Amino acid sequence: MSLMKKIITALRGGAREAGEAIVDANAIRIFEQEIKDAEKNLDKAKRDLTEVMAKKMQAERKVNDLKSDISKHERYVEQALGKNNEELAMDVATKISELESDLAIQLKAQEDFSTHSDRLKGMIKKTERGLTDMKRKLVMVKTTDSVQKATQSITDNYANSGSNLLSAKESLERIQKRQSDLDDRLAAGEALKDEFDGGNLEDKLNAAGIGVSSNSPEGILERI
Repeated sequence: MSLMKKIITALRGGAREAGEAIVDANAIRIFEQEIKDAEKNLDKAKRDLTEVMAKKMQAERKVNDLKSDISKHERYVEQALGKNNEELAMDVATKISELESDLAIQLKAQEDFSTHSDRLKGMIKKTERGLTDMKRKLVMVKTTDSVQKATQSITDNYANSGSNLLSAKESLERIQKRQSDLDDRLAAGEALKDEFDGGNLEDKLNAAGIGVSSNSPEGILERI
């Protein structure tokens, strides 16, 4: 294979892959549109069926009219023969022959319209059942697609936020450490302040009973 043919083949393959990717990306939209197109075709088929059934009814009326005319002309033949008017009877018989030819045509048309309408009815019922099933499956695939997109979004967000969560955990630990260090410094500052103010020494003396105020109950008892 020449280089040019290989390039053309590669381009064709790439175009096919791109086309398939577009179809896959819009599969649900395409499926939904195909159902709508089928519904339009079904509506047209129903209109066609209505027209066929109307033609069938017209053929049935013509058949009944022709049968009535034939019966009427047969009576005319009997009357003409009853009056020994064979020429008139022959003319009427010729008319009956023409009516019977027309009747045969209308009977064939009636049969054709009946067969065609029955076939259309069967096709329409089958199509309606198929469309009902396709609509139900459309709801299912759209729901599944929504759930999968939501799940994918959650998965992607979790994966993308992994580093963010780690960073947030580190920030929390730094905040907690800084707050703990501040608490320790505040406690140490309070202890140092008490020590500089002599508070600790006075507490120790009082605990040993040294330097107890004379106004205390103990001091009063000792004085007396």
